[in-house]
Amino acid sequence: MTFAIDSAVTASGDCFKGQIAPGWDIQGNANGGYLMALGARAMAAASRPHPVTVTAHFLSPGKVGEVTVEPHIIKTGKGFTTVRASMSGPQRQILELLGSFSELESVDGAVLVDAQPPELPAPEDCPRVVPDERGFPPPMMGRVDMRLHPEDANFARGRPSGRPLVRGWIRLLDDEPMDAFSLMLIADAFPPTVFNANLPVNWVPTLEMTTQIRGIPEPGWLRCKFSTRFISGGVLEEDGEVWDASGRIVALSRQLALMPRG
Repeated sequence: MTFAIDSAVTASGDCFKGQIAPGWDIQGNANGGYLMALGARAMAAASRPHPVTVTAHFLSPGKVGEVTVEPHIIKTGKGFTTVRASMSGPQRQILELLGSFSELESVDGAVLVDAQPPELPAPEDCPRVVPDERGFPPPMMGRVDMRLHPEDANFARGRPSGRPLVRGWIRLLDDEPMDAFSLMLIADAFPPTVFNANLPVNWVPTLEMTTQIRGIPEPGWLRCKFSTRFISGGVLEEDGEVWDASGRIVALSRQLALMPRG
């Protein structure tokens, strides 16, 4: 199955139905970016085709099975539509989402980018993340082709770099085309930055995540960088940059997560 199929939704009256597909999980809980993409597809179908910014508050884990997404239009303007949505499983609510949607192909204006894509060795010189029978790395990392910067990959061998930083290449399997929704998955696909900060390598539950989509990526590898500056009060932030094959910034993200459970 492809990401597009596994994150598809269909209209059902005033709401949308979808399926949390197997294989997109961490310890049995669906990846947050995957859940956001599934919810955002329903929000886009109810408004405009492309998410520009989507914020999700995570209320309970998403398990394999049917979900219902109920979008509500808050405001429709000339260029953007604001949408609120709730995603629920059979027993409880999973996500609460708020986003702005537009037509990315028609967005134009001045460009100022005061940053550069992260410096990375060639993909073939970066170790690929491959799940094993122990469940680490988690199954969802086998649903993408992810290559970590060699300096950032040694946490898996008990040798973290000491810096809460993770860089690498990523693409969907079998050259599946990237769209705005797959960027929401990518923004939450990499190992948590704190795995390189001499903290326990364990589940890092996300409380809230915002992903901004700045453009539809060109075909090819995406170049990514995720970093953390503040670990305090039992939580941490993780800031992400996603650059396409042409060197253009196509997504930015920030999430607030709980400290790893020891």
